[in-house]
Amino acid sequence: MIHADSAFFTRATFIRSCLEEKDFPKLYIKRDTFYPEVAIIGRSNAGKSSLINHLTQKKDLVHVSSTPGKTQTINFFNIDDKLLFVDLPGYGFAKIQKELKKTWGERLSLYLENRPQLQLLILILDLRRDLSEEDKQMIEWAQFHQKKLLFIFSKTDKLSQSEKRIAEKKLAESVKALVHGDNFHYLCYSIKDNQCRLPLKEFIIKSIHLS
Repeated sequence: MIHADSAFFTRATFIRSCLEEKDFPKLYIKRDTFYPEVAIIGRSNAGKSSLINHLTQKKDLVHVSSTPGKTQTINFFNIDDKLLFVDLPGYGFAKIQKELKKTWGERLSLYLENRPQLQLLILILDLRRDLSEEDKQMIEWAQFHQKKLLFIFSKTDKLSQSEKRIAEKKLAESVKALVHGDNFHYLCYSIKDNQCRLPLKEFIIKSIHLS
């Protein structure tokens, strides 16, 4: 078993950006065995790109834009030749054109519903914000399709310790009310704290049975 404190997550390389299912990469660890995939999704300004850069310790692996909704494709990254990270387009940004939103929705459905390699879905939630309708819909969708979920409560460094405790309790209760069974797992995360990378690594390793 790989240990989270090992050199895991030290080699991360960009593979491809695409929206069409025919362009999704098909990489095999061995014959008939795909690389497992971990997909990351959330609102456009929840901090997806920053988290990927922080976790891999590569600050320019994913472009972090000051403009929400900038990620307009499904982006694939190879992690240590052991798994793929998949950065999905953010949702909930009102200024994106309706036609583009429709296209994203269709392509995301194709990826999320028809990708057997997908073993873990990480949903990023800004700790300072209440659940949006899009957040709730994503949680309900994941429950319906029986996807393993990890919730990341991001931007914890934006709050004081007392504010964080209150916000964490409130958000955890809101999410737990929508989750069935034992599929409720969450971590608080700050890109200013390198120690928070370890529990996230551990969860990913255990979830996709890396060895």
